[in-house]
Amino acid sequence: MTMRASMWIWAVIAAALGLLPFWPGAIDSYAFSFLFFVFIYAILSQAWNLIAGFGGQISLGNHAFFGLGAYATAILWSGNYLWGSLYESHPRIYYFDPVTMAIAGLVAAVGAALVGWPLLSKLRGDYFALGTLGFGEIVKVLFVNGGDFTGGAFGIVAPSSTFDTLLPHYWTGLGLVVAVTIAIGLLMRSRYGLALIAVRDDEMAASANGIDTLKVKIAAFASSAFISGVAGSLYTYYIFHVGPDSVFDLDWMLLPLMMTVVGGTGTLMGPVLGAFVMYAVFDLARIVVPDYHPVVSGLAIILAMLFLPKGLARIGFGLPGLVRRG
Repeated sequence: MTMRASMWIWAVIAAALGLLPFWPGAIDSYAFSFLFFVFIYAILSQAWNLIAGFGGQISLGNHAFFGLGAYATAILWSGNYLWGSLYESHPRIYYFDPVTMAIAGLVAAVGAALVGWPLLSKLRGDYFALGTLGFGEIVKVLFVNGGDFTGGAFGIVAPSSTFDTLLPHYWTGLGLVVAVTIAIGLLMRSRYGLALIAVRDDEMAASANGIDTLKVKIAAFASSAFISGVAGSLYTYYIFHVGPDSVFDLDWMLLPLMMTVVGGTGTLMGPVLGAFVMYAVFDLARIVVPDYHPVVSGLAIILAMLFLPKGLARIGFGLPGLVRRG
């Protein structure tokens, strides 16, 4: 399948998802909730793929950036802080608020840049991965002991919904998936994207050709964190309560990692495809065999690795990888 044909297929799918709520009886509250979480995981998978798939830097700390974005949103909108009074007078402003999402992403990106400089300048490979994992646990402990500002172990209660439908969450999530995917696609076709691929494939050769490899890696790490922070912000709009055990859970890193690998690491649409397929498998297992759903989910991942080692996106349906290894 050509790249142009794949792009048209994915454009049609996105348009169909956008129009789906208008079809009478086509979707219910469960389906809205299911697709909303698919969108959340697709965004997180794209974030992880940017740093690991395109950048070659395995990060095990993206759940920290998800949590930072979630907390930033809750803190801004809770009654005791900056926008609490605005919510009380105009509650519907709490939704459709790109400013808050951008701030949440920036908080996560700044955190990534601050920790990324020492980690990426000193550590490589497995050591960098373990360093990011340690950073995630440190952030969680700091928020548990953050006192009134972070709500401690209980967390922060964000404003409740002023809508009687999940449509705002659905369309916002879908829009963010499309926007993030397009942005990454354009980024990887730019000069910076080519530099990132060069660093991934051969860092020494890239440095010898005048590329500032540290700046390139930090920028990718911060961009990945920004996207993760936006996903955390979106999650806060849905859940209304942010606690350290929920938003800093390792699942927010592990599941996107698995979804990206199953979908196709280093491809543009692999993370999205992997999120749809794997979350459907996970959710179906929880419903059909609730006591054994981890077994079913694990088996599905093993089978995918055995029979689709390059990912679902490379079997003809997904958009071909912008850059493929070897």
